[in-house]
Amino acid sequence: MSSAPALVEAHNLTRVFDVSKPWLNRLLEGERRRLLAAVTGVSFTIGKRETLALVGESGSGKSTVARMIVGLLPPTGGKVAIDGIDIWAPASAAQRQRLRRRLQMIFQDPYASLNPRWRVDRIIADPIRAFRLAADRAEIEARVGELLRLVGLDPADGRKYPHEFSGGQRQRICIARALSSNPEFIVCDEPTSALDVSVQAQILNLMRDLQDRLGLSYFFISHNLAVVKHMAARIGVMYLGRIVELAPTAELFAAPRHPYSRMLLDAVPDLAMTGRRRKPIEGEIPNPIDPPAGCPFHPRCPSAFDRCRAETPQLLPAGSAMTACHAVAAHKI
Repeated sequence: MSSAPALVEAHNLTRVFDVSKPWLNRLLEGERRRLLAAVTGVSFTIGKRETLALVGESGSGKSTVARMIVGLLPPTGGKVAIDGIDIWAPASAAQRQRLRRRLQMIFQDPYASLNPRWRVDRIIADPIRAFRLAADRAEIEARVGELLRLVGLDPADGRKYPHEFSGGQRQRICIARALSSNPEFIVCDEPTSALDVSVQAQILNLMRDLQDRLGLSYFFISHNLAVVKHMAARIGVMYLGRIVELAPTAELFAAPRHPYSRMLLDAVPDLAMTGRRRKPIEGEIPNPIDPPAGCPFHPRCPSAFDRCRAETPQLLPAGSAMTACHAVAAHKI
């Protein structure tokens, strides 16, 4: 786990969705309720000025975790705490307001997350007004101009509408909006996946610079391992709603322990042409409504044995990392 003071703590987060047909249909057709466990027992901490990343295939539950962390989706079980305060059980409305100001979110699609009918200056100023961070209009305008300069745009751009900007510029506007409430913690849900590769690098470098300058903590969601290697101090690997490995970035890339982590890294193109033998990812992620018994990865795992098919592994310490794998615990791999 992180040695830095914990700003964010997620403990045993679980989210179950009811995907059943309506009650009358189930009664007439003789069907039972169908529950989808999108996230099961996810726990981690994020220190101040630290970046923790979550990676995994589509459908592994990364975005569901992000929405629970930021307060957009209530967990079915477990809790999320900011500086020890549960964000879903604050003592008062004032405390809830203070907590919301301290965390923000940057979404995947920069155009869909911006109101097309509002000018950019109004979009960025909205959190400033909501949290009463400025005394008058002149102070708000000055703060909006400062934020636009901070993300590499001109204050005059505030008079334009989102459709007048490129994708990379729109994401800069989203970052400025996220910063407008003076947050300490930002959840980044695939913030560069909708952008061109050259623009991705610019946005990632901007986010690193802002982190150093403002002392921000990031929770970074991505399926791109090259991106998280550049951004994160620690990486959590998710599979079918569970974290199967949590390790420092350098250690995960140098010596991944979990078979799924190894498969993900083997799927990254070997531009250095090292000649290392690589095993491509085989099979597909199981249906989360009807997951396999035991370890959810065992149908695709080359190291699976009888215990994997019967018992779900727990996330246990393995050196400086944590791994949920019977084969690793038994020193079989």
